[in-house]
Amino acid sequence: MTVKLVRNSMVVAISVMVLSIGLFLGMLYQYFTDRLMDELKTEVTLVAQGVELQGQGYLDGLQTENRITWVDKDGTVLYDSVADAATMENHADREEIKEAMTVKSGTAQRYSTTLSEQTLYATKRLSDGSVIRMASRQHTVGLLLLSMAQPILIILLIALLICVGLATQMSKRLMQPILDLDLEHPENCETYDELVPLLGRMRRQNDTIQRQINLLRQRQQEFSALTENMSEGFLLLDKKGHVLSYNAGALRLLGAQKPEGEVNALILNRSEQFRGAVEDLLNGQKSQRRIELGGRYCNILVNPVLEDGELTGGVMVLLDVTEQEQREELRREFTANVSHELKTPLTSISGIAEIMKSGMVKPEDIQGFAADIYQEAQRLIALVEDILRLSQLDEGVVNLEREPVELLSLANEVVRRLDTTAKKRNITLTATGVSVQVQGVRRVLDEMIYNLCDNAIKYNRDGGRVTITVEKTEKGICLSVADTGIGIAPEEQNRVFERFYRVDKSHSKEIGGTGLGLSIVKHGAMLHEAQIQMDSQENQGTTISILF
Repeated sequence: MTVKLVRNSMVVAISVMVLSIGLFLGMLYQYFTDRLMDELKTEVTLVAQGVELQGQGYLDGLQTENRITWVDKDGTVLYDSVADAATMENHADREEIKEAMTVKSGTAQRYSTTLSEQTLYATKRLSDGSVIRMASRQHTVGLLLLSMAQPILIILLIALLICVGLATQMSKRLMQPILDLDLEHPENCETYDELVPLLGRMRRQNDTIQRQINLLRQRQQEFSALTENMSEGFLLLDKKGHVLSYNAGALRLLGAQKPEGEVNALILNRSEQFRGAVEDLLNGQKSQRRIELGGRYCNILVNPVLEDGELTGGVMVLLDVTEQEQREELRREFTANVSHELKTPLTSISGIAEIMKSGMVKPEDIQGFAADIYQEAQRLIALVEDILRLSQLDEGVVNLEREPVELLSLANEVVRRLDTTAKKRNITLTATGVSVQVQGVRRVLDEMIYNLCDNAIKYNRDGGRVTITVEKTEKGICLSVADTGIGIAPEEQNRVFERFYRVDKSHSKEIGGTGLGLSIVKHGAMLHEAQIQMDSQENQGTTISILF
C-alpha cells in the first residue's frame, strides 16, 4: 500500500508541476511576445521617421540589436543590416510587407524549426511607398524550458521527496489500525467503520477453520498413534515416485534419515531391490520383494493405486522378517550340524560292526572294537541328551521349580566331578569366593557351571589353571570361570555361544564334546535372566562371567 501511495502521489505531483510549468511558461511567453512586438512597432516607427528625414544615411549610422530591412514598393530589398541586399530575394510576397503596403503598417511571426526560434516582424510604410521592416528573434517555449531544466529538476526532486515522505507517513497512519488487528479475535478490534463487515466475516471464518483444524488434528493424532507404533513400515507415493506419507518404521527399516520437503522415494534407499520395487509401483505392477538392508531382511509389498486405468500412486508396505530369516538360517544350520555330528559316530559304529560281521576280527581284538563301539555310542547319547536339553530350554518345558542355590558349594561339587579329567592334563581346578545364594533351577545351574569348566579344561594347556570365582558386586552376584588356555580371537567371540560352533575346528575330534556346551550356558542364563560377559585374549586365556 505504501508503494501505491508513493507512486500515486508522485504521479499527482509530477502532473500538477507539469501543468503549472506549462501554464506559467505559456502565459509568460505570451506576455513577453506582446511586449517585444510593441517595442518592435515603436522602434520601426522611429526608424521610418529617420529614413524619411535622412534617407539611407540614417540607417548606416544606426546601431540596434534588431535586424532592419528596407524594401522598395516592388519588393526589391534596398537595404539589410545583416545580409547583402543585392543577394536577397524579392520580399513582395512576405506577409508583413503586403500588410504594410495595404494598411501602412504590419506585423508577422514566423517559426524556424532548424534554429528552434521564432522571429517577430514589424513594418512601416514610408511616404514613397517603400517599407521599413524590423525583425527580432525570440526563443521558443521548448528552448526556454530547456534553459530552465536545472531549477525545474531540483524543484521536481524536492517535490518528489516531499511526496515520498508524506505518502509514507500517510500509509503508516492508514495501515497501523489494520496492522494492529487481532486476527484471532477480530471482534475485539477497534478500527475503521468500513472494516467492520470484514471483521465479522473473519470471525466466522476463524470459527469454521478452528473446528476443521481441531478435527484434522484429532484424526492426524489417531493416525500417527497407529502408524508410528507399527513395527511395519509404509510409504505412500504419487505417480512420479514422490513420497507423500511415511511412518517411522519405514525409515528405520530402510536405514534412512527423515526427508526434508518433497523427495523421491529412491532418495531413501538406493539398493537395487528397493529400486526395483519402486519401478514395479510406477509401472502399475503388484509385486513382493525381499531385500537385505544392513544385515536385516525386509519384505516389500507393492500395491499400485489405479483410477480409471490410470496410475495415481501406490502403497509400499515393509515387513521386517529378519527374525524369521535368522530362525530359518539357524534351523538349516542346526539340521546340517546335527546330521554331521550324528553321522560321524554312526559311521564309525557301522564300519566296526561290518568288520566284525565279516569275521576279519581276531578274538583278542574283539574287546578293543567293542570299546570303540561303546565310546561312539556314548558320544551319540551325550549328543542326543544335549540336543534334548537345548530343546527343553528353548521351549521352556524343563522343570522350572526354583529354590535357593548356594553357588560356591555347587561350584565345589563341579570341581570334584571334573577333578579326574583335570588331573589327566595336569590342570589345577579350584573354586573360591564367598558363600552366596541365588534363586534358580539347581540342575540347570549345575549344567552351566559344569559346561564352563569342561570347556576351560578342554581348551587349556597342560599344566594350566581353571579358577571358579563367586563374588558379590555392585551389579549383583557374579560367577566367573577363568582359564589360562588358548583364548578366543576377537572376530570369533560373538559366535562361541552358537550351537555346534568350535573355535579350534582342527582339534575338535581330539578335544571331544558335542559343541553345545556354551549354547546350554547361554540358554540357562536367559532362563535365570542373567547376563553373560566374556573377556578373552589369544594365547593368554578366557574368562566367562555370569551376572545374576
